[in-house]
Amino acid sequence: MITWNLLHARISCTHARIALLLFLHFLLLWVKEVAPGSPEYSACDMGYLNSVLSSSSQVHAAEDSPVSGGGLSQNGKFSYGYASSPGKRSSMEDFYETKIDGVDGEIVGLFGVFDGHGGARAAEYVKQNLFSNLISHPKFISDTKSAIADAYNHTDSEFLKSENNQNRDAGSTASTAILVGDRLLVANVGDSRAVICRGGNAIAVSRDHKPDQTDERRRIEDAGGFVMWAGTWRVGGVLAVSRAFGDRLLKQYVVADPEIQEEKVDSSLEFLILASDGLWDVVSNEEAVAMIKPIEDAEEAAKRLMQEAYQRGSSDNITCVVVRFLSNQGASSHSNSG
Repeated sequence: MITWNLLHARISCTHARIALLLFLHFLLLWVKEVAPGSPEYSACDMGYLNSVLSSSSQVHAAEDSPVSGGGLSQNGKFSYGYASSPGKRSSMEDFYETKIDGVDGEIVGLFGVFDGHGGARAAEYVKQNLFSNLISHPKFISDTKSAIADAYNHTDSEFLKSENNQNRDAGSTASTAILVGDRLLVANVGDSRAVICRGGNAIAVSRDHKPDQTDERRRIEDAGGFVMWAGTWRVGGVLAVSRAFGDRLLKQYVVADPEIQEEKVDSSLEFLILASDGLWDVVSNEEAVAMIKPIEDAEEAAKRLMQEAYQRGSSDNITCVVVRFLSNQGASSHSNSG
């Protein structure tokens, strides 16, 4: 017969084990999700918490290693390079796309960096579908800006439809650059960033979408949402970006409407950097531009940025795309050869 003292001791032991397991579980979440360099989701997102254990095998099974590559446009007007690494993370949620296509006789360059949160699903979906939705838009050439806005929102709505059977919310930033003739159109949602070097100067051509920005906060609150501090400013105390693809549970407040900026491709435009916040968290716009200005090979430039971010202690996935505009180089090399 079990005495009361023995039964009490067994119950206490069981409670202690449960408490210890819960403590370790939340400690693991804090280290991975809330510590400096944290991803967009906060550990207080209960839908996310409930699914961590079931998805842990995918996280620990990741065997991603750094990748890089590059190419040159058929008309010789631009080269591009990319480099991407999980960095210090055990899972990879960054995706990128570098694509050259022909649309109505125009050679078009399409470049993008997509930083996922809550898993890789949203970022992977956007990589696979955003540009194909864009170049098939009937107004892609005639009204490129409206085509980009339509493609962003259409891709978002189609992704959300595909998420009906998922019990875990997922989302993604997007920073994209479209080259059509002498036009460079940069669009973004979230905090992946686009920076150009023009006349030797670093110029941000996108704005990080953060919930504490005055206009973003007002938009969220006007829609019935709220912004609060939870390690950083977060929509509903959960999400650290105010615009993104996906994020179904917050969609009323976290929109996929891109901000679009157009730049003229001329002799003063030297190169473009698109990168996830794994770079920008530890490297300033000016530092990034100065670092790769002497590196003519776009792939080597992208690798240099990725490696520098890692060496500076970036705790996130790191993805960089560099596009070099060759009109200057072509003109100078031609004149030198003459």
